[in-house]
Amino acid sequence: MDNLENKITVIVETPRGCGHKYDYDAATNQFRLKKLLPAGMVFPFDFGFIPNTVGGDGDPLDVLIISEISTFPGCVIDCRLIGAFKVEQTGPDGRRYRNDRLLAVPVVSKIFTDLHDAAQLPHSLTDQIEAFFTNYNRLESKEFNLMERLGAEGAMELVNKAIAGDGQV
Repeated sequence: MDNLENKITVIVETPRGCGHKYDYDAATNQFRLKKLLPAGMVFPFDFGFIPNTVGGDGDPLDVLIISEISTFPGCVIDCRLIGAFKVEQTGPDGRRYRNDRLLAVPVVSKIFTDLHDAAQLPHSLTDQIEAFFTNYNRLESKEFNLMERLGAEGAMELVNKAIAGDGQV
């Protein structure tokens, strides 16, 4: 990883446009169908995780890959980290925990070559991404509380803590 360019490697779990969610099962080394989304609701971009990290929810850090393409479950993509949504979730049992959502763009992207920080994204897009995650979590009786929107530097700090085993603060 090159911190100057905020490079990360992401494994895609759920492709852009999918109306269902896959999860990687490390015990079996397979992708499992986790759930179906309501009719008309789809993932706005590829969604995956950073291997060898642990977030506040005990799972690898989640990443939404903002790209002009859709890939497939298991696709490995080298990305440039551009930001994050610092999030506190409340589960159906009332337990609160951190479950941040990182934002990245593929290094090979032709459209997003000049995108280096989430502040460069249109506000309408970041608002729509936030609304997607809010509604997605509501379906599971979870509350999605956005604490802060971070730029590339703040997002990289979250990744470095997760790699070091410090988890999310």
